[in-house]
Amino acid sequence: MDRSVGDSPKATIPSVIEEEVVAEGKWVKLEKTTYTDPSGKTRTWETVKRTTKKHTSSADGVAIFAVLNRTLHYDCLVMVKQFRPPMGCYCLEFPAGLIDDNESAEDAALRKLLEETGYKGEVVGVSPAICLDPGLTNCTTHIVTVNINGDDPENIKPKQKLDDGEFVEVVLVPLNELQKKIDEMVKNENVVVDARVYIYAMGRTHAKSKPTELPVLKS
Repeated sequence: MDRSVGDSPKATIPSVIEEEVVAEGKWVKLEKTTYTDPSGKTRTWETVKRTTKKHTSSADGVAIFAVLNRTLHYDCLVMVKQFRPPMGCYCLEFPAGLIDDNESAEDAALRKLLEETGYKGEVVGVSPAICLDPGLTNCTTHIVTVNINGDDPENIKPKQKLDDGEFVEVVLVPLNELQKKIDEMVKNENVVVDARVYIYAMGRTHAKSKPTELPVLKS
């Protein structure tokens, strides 16, 4: 993956020299990326890119952090479970999808939330474009925070609007026991959790159990 192909004058700032398409499909392509490292050496890297990113989009897609608020119920995180062929099993994820041409991250998030879960909500925050697996791909996403009024009549019995070939199960988990419920699901089902979901659950657990504790290095 990271092999030297020669020497060049010492570079102070790493930079990409060339990107060569090795193979391309409908949704993704494999490129050989030639770049200079901080020591000035020329190296190559195998890079996966989506073919679907629009020039008008600030990121490839969105992931929706959606919280369902209902009277006399604990607030729930809205997630989805679906079979992912690359993993060969079901994955627990945030609702997510690609951004269409000339579509904002906010509009894409509300569209995908409705399609995958049937819920309608209100956007309350959008993250910067963030990377997902920078050692493999340049794919980026926005995390869009959405509040859902579960007492609204249109959200009482939400109906998904899935495309042909999509099979998505909606999973509601109370925020107050998020990591516990996720761990139970992993133990009892053949499911892998999206890293973003699990990191958020870990963060909530840590903040709740040790809200004032600062990390201390052990000697």
